Amino acid sequence: MKYFLVAGERSGDLHGSNLIKALGEQDEQAVFRGFGGDYMKDAGMQLLVHYNDMAFMGFLEVVKNLPSILGFLKQCKQEILSFRPEALILIDYAGFNLRIARWAKQQGIKVFYYISPKVWAWNQKRALKIKASVDHMFVIMPFEQAFYAGYDYKVDFVGNPLLDAIRSFSPDPDFLQKNDIGDKPVIAVLPGSRKQEIENMLRYMLELIPSFPEYRFVVAGIANMPKEFYNTAIDFPEAKVVFDQTYQLLSHSAAALVTSGTATLETALFEVPQVVCYKTSWVSYQIASRLISVDYISLVNLIAGKEVVRELIQDDLSLPNLRQELAAIVQGGEKRQYQLEEYKKLKHQMGEERASATTASLILKYLQQ
Repeated sequence: MKYFLVAGERSGDLHGSNLIKALGEQDEQAVFRGFGGDYMKDAGMQLLVHYNDMAFMGFLEVVKNLPSILGFLKQCKQEILSFRPEALILIDYAGFNLRIARWAKQQGIKVFYYISPKVWAWNQKRALKIKASVDHMFVIMPFEQAFYAGYDYKVDFVGNPLLDAIRSFSPDPDFLQKNDIGDKPVIAVLPGSRKQEIENMLRYMLELIPSFPEYRFVVAGIANMPKEFYNTAIDFPEAKVVFDQTYQLLSHSAAALVTSGTATLETALFEVPQVVCYKTSWVSYQIASRLISVDYISLVNLIAGKEVVRELIQDDLSLPNLRQELAAIVQGGEKRQYQLEEYKKLKHQMGEERASATTASLILKYLQQ
């Protein structure tokens, strides 16, 4: 069968690649085409547009780049009509994918959605639009099934694909030596996967270096991003940037500074105490703060339903605050121990492994009905 997939960011690319592999194992005739990234391409998908070209973040940034976004929407529709897939699989990336879902439904194309948009965070009535446009939704957060049930929409909870990715990961005992990191305990710096995130966050994180001379700050870089995005690290000779080795870095870290997103949950699953950081443009923040209806922005706290990790957002993200919170989790105190204990509870809430295989099986089952 033919499958068209759309992922618009790095985490979706990773989870999409594992879903492609799982579908390929269960459908020997599978052909894949779509929008995504290097992971999905390596898994066997014909890559039409890379998510880097579509990675616009924040309300103001989206408005400024609206002509480009509309161009990608038009191209995506044309590619789908040309390919005529048996299944359209949309992965997160709500602003783009919900428009594609509504259009595809009108074309009579079977629409599957893997990893729900965060409609529970703001404008919750979008759940009704999803119900009208998406044939089957596969959710990865334990609270999402109950949320959609409130809108009389039955969705499948498949577990979290991060568990699959981490289960298949093997730490390299020589990672520190190979990357010339040295013997100091490591603080991982995860500044995000988009240009705006890296520009907004990296300097804040690295300015802590003089306050923690006994630690080595190591930045998790992404190789397919332009190297100049990480030029800030040049101003901090004590810092180190390693590319496409985030899991290796986390597996060797004592603590982490993490830009909000999927990385907060990955860090928790590696049982690394963390401080969550987020800052965007003033306009984007003002709009978001009026729309968002949840108490937290990190997946760790959302799943736990309480503050497990400290979130420093917008004006709270200052050097003194960041210094204080990092000190509290690297010095073996109560906050560090609390996070580690809560991480263990979090893992039990996340469901079983094999989310990708479960989702692939359900897609094939629903296609045969």
